[in-house]
Order: sequence, then structure tokens, then C-alpha cells
Amino acid sequence: MAKQLIKDLKDGSSVDSLFSVKYKKPPVDYKSKQGSWFTVGLSDMTGEIELRFWGGTDKAKTVAVYGSFKEDDVVHVVGIAKLGMDGVTTEIQASEGMGKLEKAGTFNPEDFVPRTKQDVGRMLAEINNTIASISDANIKALLLSFFKDGAFVGEFCNTPGGITMHHDYVGGLLEHTLHVVHICKSLLEIHPQLDRDLLLSGAILHDIGKTKEFRVTTNIKQTEDGMLRGHITIGQEMLLERIGRLPGFPVGLKLKVAHMMLSHHGEGEYGSPVRPVFPEAEAVHYADEMDAKLDQHITTQEDPRTDDFRVYSRKLKRFVYLK
Repeated sequence: MAKQLIKDLKDGSSVDSLFSVKYKKPPVDYKSKQGSWFTVGLSDMTGEIELRFWGGTDKAKTVAVYGSFKEDDVVHVVGIAKLGMDGVTTEIQASEGMGKLEKAGTFNPEDFVPRTKQDVGRMLAEINNTIASISDANIKALLLSFFKDGAFVGEFCNTPGGITMHHDYVGGLLEHTLHVVHICKSLLEIHPQLDRDLLLSGAILHDIGKTKEFRVTTNIKQTEDGMLRGHITIGQEMLLERIGRLPGFPVGLKLKVAHMMLSHHGEGEYGSPVRPVFPEAEAVHYADEMDAKLDQHITTQEDPRTDDFRVYSRKLKRFVYLK
């Protein structure tokens, strides 16, 4: 079958394609008749939709369909796309007599998870070149403890920068980190009094906790650890564990690097337990925020899904001008 992308589905259009299962909600009985229905979250490389399977009066048959697949499976859906009243949420109605939902056989995983358009090898080489330029022996040893670790590097290069907010694709963490490094290098030209090695260590390490916050299968999801603790707390734990392996690492330097990680979201309402209290920490915070916000603006303009001169962005919580 021809692959239909979620972003291209129109109200009332026929659907006959494969999607990844992001979540399932158990069957619910109809209020006014026999039978049941259930909801499934679906995704592909372009977005997410919600499917409602209207199961008819045969409850056992509906329960059997529900039990025939699990989260992260790929399913074949035949149905009708329906645009929600809010103009944003799309559901697919699939039911007895008008559609079907069944586990798929063969499929290409790359059809379901978006990936960075940048060259991963080139980006990683830039990170490694930046580490090679570090003068402070303790900071360089800390950075190398991560980036000479093949398992960590593999995770770092294949982790998204987020699920929906920014750089939400495989390789997004590496891409975002490199952008923050570039911004911080530019700040050094304006404010040469900043501690270059300290600043760049914060730029490189600030989001390492995302390697444990997200997981990638046929979709991108948050881990239980990520939900319960978040990447800032996880990242600090990873940082302190590595520092503990380095004999003689200065206590004051450990506290500064840890502070840059803990404060890089700027405010408590955004997940940081402390606010930046020295210039390098402030610089990492604003470099991180700048790249995230610019990514949100750019991706909104690239795929506005409207012919109007503006579109409301739920990420930015404002209208974005499109001309």
C-alpha cells in the first residue's frame, strides 16, 4: 500500500496505511447499546493522531482486536479521517463494516520515527574537536569520560531532543547540543572574560540526561525514569558518577559544572531547581532557550498546515507570523 503520512490526512479522507502504536486505552462499553469501543494513539515520522475503534455490538470481537497488538507495534489501519473540532486533533474512525485495525507484518522502521537531516558523523566530529580544544585538564578528562565511551556516544547520537517541544527526532539531542556549543562560542567573542572551558563543558553536557529520559522504538516515548525525575536530575546523577571516577577532581569545579546542568532551564517552573548564579551558567541557559525557541519557530513556519498569514503554536503559546 502507499504510505499515507499523518500530516497529510484530510477531514473525511480514506485511510489505508501503517502507523506505530504509541499508547492504548482499554475498551469502554457503549452507554446506550451493547458492545464496546477503544482508543489508540498512533504516530509516524510526521506526527500523531488518535484512533477510535467503534467495535459494534460484538464486545468479544472488539476485545480480541484490542488484544491483538501492543504498544510500539505497527498496525494496518483502514478507516476515515475526521478532523477534530479544535482544528488540531485528528482521529481515524475504524469500525466493523467501515474499517479495520490489525497488526502489520513487515515494515520499514524509518517510516515511523523522524531523523535529523544533518550528518551525524560531522556533528559528532565537531563536538570531539571542541573537546580537544579544552585546556583545563580536569574538564577535558570529564568530557572524554563521556565521549570516549562508545555506549554513551551511541545513545547520545540516537536520542531525540524532545518528544514534541524541539528537535523531536532521532539525532535531535546531538544537533541541539552542537547548536548550543556554537552559540556559546559566539558569546565568547562578545564576552572574552567568560571561562571558555567551563562554558563549553556546560554547553556539551547540559542535556546528557535525555539519553535516559527518552526511548526510541517505532516511536519516541518518555521513560518512567524520565517522567518521574526528568533529564536535569538524571543528568546531574550521570555527571557526578563520572566525576567520582576522576581522582583529584576539584570540588569547586564539580559544583560549578553541576550548577550549569541544574540551572539550564532558568526557572523552577521549567524544571530547574536553581537559577543561574554565575555568567557561564546564565550563558548556557539562554543559549539552550534560544536554540529551542528558534527551532519551534522554524518548524512551525516550515509546516504551518494553513493558508492563513499566521498560525497558533501550542509550543510557543502564541501566534506565529508566516509571511
